[in-house]
Amino acid sequence: MRRLLLATLLLLTAALSGCGYNALQREDEQVKASWAEVLNQYQRRADLVPNLVATVKGYASHEKDVLTAVTEARASVGQIQATPELVNDPEAFAKFQAAQQQMTGALSRLLAVSENYPQLKADASFRDLQAQLEGTENRITVARMRYIEAVQAYNGTVRQFPSNLTAMALGYKTKPSFTVENEKAIAAPPKVDFGTAAPVPRPAASR
Repeated sequence: MRRLLLATLLLLTAALSGCGYNALQREDEQVKASWAEVLNQYQRRADLVPNLVATVKGYASHEKDVLTAVTEARASVGQIQATPELVNDPEAFAKFQAAQQQMTGALSRLLAVSENYPQLKADASFRDLQAQLEGTENRITVARMRYIEAVQAYNGTVRQFPSNLTAMALGYKTKPSFTVENEKAIAAPPKVDFGTAAPVPRPAASR
């Protein structure tokens, strides 16, 4: 009886492995881990915003539109419940991505405006925040890429035969991924024109 039970378990294990069950479990966990890292890096960026806005405001308080845009973008991001289950809801995922793109664009405009304030650029706190933001943006890029790769592997298993039969039986569906549509345009710093400044007179050459 014990040998029969053992043989049955071995056959069942082999069947589950061959039908893609184990791959689905492994890849689903990888998607969850990758998504958690994406959220972690986006949260890191959001945490930098209040101090960044406060520092810029100290030198350029009249740039209300830019400062307000960053603050509103952060609020929009905070309104989205970025839970692990969000990756199973394409509509919610699209809203999350749109909110993050809005934040990226607002931060780009804020940094572009800061170029017009030498005292702000020389401020040690601002330089530190800018360096942290740049490092966070790089980590976001890496985290997003890992998530895209994890979703690509998972979705492939969900669609391929015979693992697609297991996926259908267990309710596994494809997951949404990030797109790059218009992201380059959104992330590009806009041209900021404050009018033509008067030329700075050059010192007279010594004779």
